[in-house]
Amino acid sequence: MPVKPRTILLLLTGAALVGGLFYYSFRTDPVPVDLYRIESGPMRVTIDVDGRTRIRNVYDIAAPIAGLARRSPVAVGDPVVGGETVVAVVEPTSPDLLDARSRLEAVAMVEQARAALRVADSDVQQAEQQRIHAQSQYNRAQALLERGVSSLIQLEDAAQKRQVALAGVAAAAARVDMAKGALSRAEAALLEPGTADAPAPGAECCIQMRAPVNGVVLAVSVVSERPVVSGSSLVTIGDPADLEIIADLLSSDAVRLAPGAEAIVERWGGDVPLVATLTRIEPSARTEVSALGIEEQRVDALFDLTSPLPDRAGLGDGFSVFLRVVAWQAADVIQVPLSAAFRNGDAWAVFVVRDGVALQRPVTLGRRNAMFAEVTDGLTAGEIVVTHPSDALSDGLMVMER
Repeated sequence: MPVKPRTILLLLTGAALVGGLFYYSFRTDPVPVDLYRIESGPMRVTIDVDGRTRIRNVYDIAAPIAGLARRSPVAVGDPVVGGETVVAVVEPTSPDLLDARSRLEAVAMVEQARAALRVADSDVQQAEQQRIHAQSQYNRAQALLERGVSSLIQLEDAAQKRQVALAGVAAAAARVDMAKGALSRAEAALLEPGTADAPAPGAECCIQMRAPVNGVVLAVSVVSERPVVSGSSLVTIGDPADLEIIADLLSSDAVRLAPGAEAIVERWGGDVPLVATLTRIEPSARTEVSALGIEEQRVDALFDLTSPLPDRAGLGDGFSVFLRVVAWQAADVIQVPLSAAFRNGDAWAVFVVRDGVALQRPVTLGRRNAMFAEVTDGLTAGEIVVTHPSDALSDGLMVMER
């Protein structure tokens, strides 16, 4: 019996319905994922580190003598002019008060010095008499020699005695000067505070120290009047416009940098990042313990601020900053987010999305920064990759953008 066309149509429709039900029952739903389109552009690798500013040249004014430092004529923040502004005044030390024993000893020393002076005066008179006698003997010997009565040897002996007498007079006069000096020193020991002779009118009684350079007062060590010893710090001066930055780097990061490396200065308080240049890395590192208890080798790196003064207004000495030091940069690099790359054995791989299907592909990565990695092989600009791939994603699965 021939099959009617209507029956064939009904059978085909039923088969299609059964096949559709079977497909929808066993098909896999697309996995929702985050997607990123690969681009080529500039890339920069930085070393991020905290730093602080400091004035390049700081001048510490110290007391040149022991004495009484007068009340400071300047305060912190005052501007100073090099060679003009008086920043500290030191008065020489006054004599100390003497107790009874010290006074008796000082009086005895004065009497002893006066007696020594009298002895020295007597020595001078005695030496002078000897000189007069020797001179007369010399004159007599010379007259006798001229008349042929005396010999030349006698004249020479008289001349020698005269020279000895002259030397004795000079030595006695020197002993008088020594005795006078000892007497003055002994009398000075008896001086009490306030008994010294006052300075002549118009003369300065104190030592005035002036600012060595233009700048501002950074610190005043002695504000009120007080005694100081020689070398005591009085005032600190510096120019806040002449700033540099010191940063604490890991030694493994420091070897990647060369003088002249650019640094971006952020978190300094202003709206616009500043620019700095690496000038020097200290030759010696030190061992420090991190917050996690790990020993690290760290070294100081110095940077010059190259931004104009108006751009960094308000930045001063000891301010905290954050540096992004450029270790490497290129103008045209294919980049992939670090969140898209994962380890596949000993190599790196990514999921590339093509026609809604995720395909696993090995890639070769180069330099990397905090967010992106340089792709040296495996990807081209314009391709779409999956970021943050989960364990539910595998090669060949259908995906949809989240």
